[in-house]
Amino acid sequence: MNSKEIGINQLKRRDFLRAGLVFGAGAAGLAAGYAAVPDAFARAVYAAKQNGIANDNVLVMIQLAGGNDGLRTLVPLSDPTLHDMRPKLAGPMVSQALPLNKDYGLNHNLGGIKGLWDKGKVAIVQGVGYQNPTFSHFESIRIWETGDPTRRSVEGWLGRTLAKAYDSNGHPLTGCACGATDVPGALRDLQATMTVIQNQKTFGFTGGSEVEAAVGALYKGTPGIYGALFDTAIATANDTIATLRTSSASYQPMADYSDKVKLVYSSKNQLAAALQLGAELIVTGTGVKLLHVTLGGFDTHYTELNRHDDLMGYLDSAVSAFYQDLEAHGKADKVLIATWSEFGRRPKENASGGTDHGAAAPLLLMGDPVKSGLYGAEPSLTNLDSTGNLKYAVDFRSVYQEILGGHLGADSNDILGGSFDRVDFLRAPVAV
Repeated sequence: MNSKEIGINQLKRRDFLRAGLVFGAGAAGLAAGYAAVPDAFARAVYAAKQNGIANDNVLVMIQLAGGNDGLRTLVPLSDPTLHDMRPKLAGPMVSQALPLNKDYGLNHNLGGIKGLWDKGKVAIVQGVGYQNPTFSHFESIRIWETGDPTRRSVEGWLGRTLAKAYDSNGHPLTGCACGATDVPGALRDLQATMTVIQNQKTFGFTGGSEVEAAVGALYKGTPGIYGALFDTAIATANDTIATLRTSSASYQPMADYSDKVKLVYSSKNQLAAALQLGAELIVTGTGVKLLHVTLGGFDTHYTELNRHDDLMGYLDSAVSAFYQDLEAHGKADKVLIATWSEFGRRPKENASGGTDHGAAAPLLLMGDPVKSGLYGAEPSLTNLDSTGNLKYAVDFRSVYQEILGGHLGADSNDILGGSFDRVDFLRAPVAV
């Protein structure tokens, strides 16, 4: 028995699934005998939450990994201090900005998002951060992913949402990371089930159906909880793969997604492809509710001018195509798109034509559910904190709180462990 246990522990799902799909099962289901139930999508009987979320709204979180420069995303147009602090960066970013009003404009490469703003479909929350910020990528990402500035929490805020408010054990596509190979920290929770899809064209078992059959037969002969666990993993993977193949066959994109964008920063994140997969899951009715995608390259310590502009353009083209696709399929009214990044950049540029790790920065909320406008307060360039960084005006959990309660209809106090100041950027709150 011991040798079998060691062998099973050594064989991970990645050993028999291609890089295209990774499935994760929650620990709570195993404790309740969930692993012995053969049909993944029939498990709603076990996992149904009587007081769970009943609406069909969808959240798409876009991580701008590396620390997005907020001052080059939402540009102060009339503050002379900006030019003193950024002699290389300020001139072009101000002169080319797309004005929202007399004081602020969007980066000139955010033309599609500016078009959504003009239609009343973009809310920008300014000066978002948290008290006593850390400038470590790892630590700050953990804070944003868990929703806990004390760094005591392990589970992600979206993972807790899956565990507490959704039947994710019965429906593995409820929470999904697109264009990734690992579960993002924001979705991680031992009590939740989620799916990670790197590429919808390559998901399946390595070695094809013969390997699938052999692996299944081997572990069906294993007694006890380990055999049940592996049987369930195989059955769930099979059902999820079948659902994705059906989804792919019935989906016709209604927008031009392009990842053939030449970047100064060489990026392999393929944001447009990840969002197109997200659109496929949404419009074909797979039951997806929480989506996470990532665009990297924002750690702009040097030659930031062209690098950041390119990344802004890449973000803009991907989001614009995604929204156009959803709108053409009649799904745009259900989908909220939100950006997040571990921190902003310092207001003063460095000697390399870049900016170092900062603190507060704006977040973009996009889609039909938002009330367009500027929220919060842009941190002052003349009243910096003791480290020379922008002071935050809005706790990032206030943004999470509005998303959870106002869009998803979840109990934000239960998920975030407290209540925070309201930031009323949504059109019509959903009753919890």
